[in-house]
Amino acid sequence: MKVAVRTEDMEDAAAGRKEYCRVRQQTEDLCSPLTPEDMMVQSCPEASPAKWHLAHTTWFFETFLLREFLPGYRSFHPDFHWLFNSYYNGVSDQPEKKLRASFSRPGLDAILEYRHSIDEAMEELSSLEIPEAQRRTTLGLHHEQQHQELLAMDIKHAFWSNPLRPAYQPEPLAVTNNAAGGLVWIDADGGQREIGCPETGEGSEPFCFDNERPRHRVWVDPFRLASRPATCAEYFAFMQDGGYSRPDLWLSEGWNTVQSERWRAPLYWQCDPGAGASVDDWTIFTLRGMIPLRHLLQTPVCHVSFFEADAFAHWAGMRLPTEAEWEVAAAGTLKENAPIAGNLLESGELHPLPVNGAGSAKHAQQSLDQLFGDVWEWTGSAYLGYPGFQPLSGALGEYNGKFMCNQMVLRGGSVVTPASHIRATYRNFFSPVTRWQFSGVRLAHR
Repeated sequence: MKVAVRTEDMEDAAAGRKEYCRVRQQTEDLCSPLTPEDMMVQSCPEASPAKWHLAHTTWFFETFLLREFLPGYRSFHPDFHWLFNSYYNGVSDQPEKKLRASFSRPGLDAILEYRHSIDEAMEELSSLEIPEAQRRTTLGLHHEQQHQELLAMDIKHAFWSNPLRPAYQPEPLAVTNNAAGGLVWIDADGGQREIGCPETGEGSEPFCFDNERPRHRVWVDPFRLASRPATCAEYFAFMQDGGYSRPDLWLSEGWNTVQSERWRAPLYWQCDPGAGASVDDWTIFTLRGMIPLRHLLQTPVCHVSFFEADAFAHWAGMRLPTEAEWEVAAAGTLKENAPIAGNLLESGELHPLPVNGAGSAKHAQQSLDQLFGDVWEWTGSAYLGYPGFQPLSGALGEYNGKFMCNQMVLRGGSVVTPASHIRATYRNFFSPVTRWQFSGVRLAHR
């Protein structure tokens, strides 16, 4: 008996396979400027070698899809099951994270063979059209996009740690020193609002991680949000006014960190010992190499910790927005079904750019600039489960829920976030001391 297949289903399946190939190829494209030696470097315990990212993202598909859903599947290599496990204790033990740079074997050729073998098996699995496998494939692709961003962050830190300070992308930044314009305050009404990813019915809901659900009601008081992120020029003024030497501006743990780590500027800012009084004394390391601060004054400041963002906000007489305020404001700027747009990974810029049109007439229409892309924006909200939060079942439940302690929420994406990965409800999270992600500041006040 022949079974009729709807044209829409065939088109959806073809689109799914195309997206799978696109995301997987984008990871390898990010590695194309790197040498095999580059791909072994792990410059801090939080980072991972590029070679490990290639392997772990592949491990995810093998572990959570092929091993469970493809009949007769045989593991590519028995040791890969635990060797490339990150933190899923329900799956297997795993090597200590800070030792990932010691994995000289398997070599890069073996890792690439592993990727291509799993891709072939995933092609076979896709033909079976198993609904749960299709859902997990989508999750796996978003997991890989998270690692694309991590890969770019880790490469930047690795090259910064190299005394030669090599450039990942040698071409100069496309735009430098454009005027960011005056900061404008955008008013937002208070009241009862809804935040979180909606559920619109089986098979039709948009993808989101479990920590973005359930959608729920919140109360927000009227507030004002800055029309753009804070710039390097504004942050430099904070530094010039003794921002790193005034304990009254800092949370207690933040001040202790400033003292113990001897912070005096954002990560990747550099000046000669004894210098720093003038803008011309400073340079900033980027994925395009060292750039004088004077060329980047109007770009959003990035690579600041939550502690630095909070101290800067106190210095400015403002505060950080809550994540509910940020999402309410972002939802008000998005047109229905409009794609997310901004300076994201696909732009190829690899560094925040000045906003175009700040202070212009469009702000009279209550517009917010650079909400998506350029820099992740710290919020004043701790990373906790929403009311009624339910993690995924099984080992996949370890994806987000177990990190809901001692983390702060960031919103909006960065210049190394894939465009199809970000949305207004997306909740990123890091510990408040973390600086190696592309994180910045958008001010708020009541």
